[in-house]
Amino acid sequence: MPKMKTKSSAKKRFKMTASGKIRAAGAGKQHGMIKRTNKQIRNQRGTMILSPGDAGLVRIHMPYAR
Repeated sequence: MPKMKTKSSAKKRFKMTASGKIRAAGAGKQHGMIKRTNKQIRNQRGTMILSPGDAGLVRIHMPYAR
């Protein structure tokens, strides 16, 4: 049986935590910061844990990240 492939875009954007959850950067912080509120910029700093529904979609593309 051939090996399954990992989506290159997924492995660049997501990391697995030790407990098996998926960590990702906050969306909407690439450009246009002048129109965002300071609270929004502050809350998007760092990474966040994906919700279970979104994590399931990412797991499909990363079969070996378990």
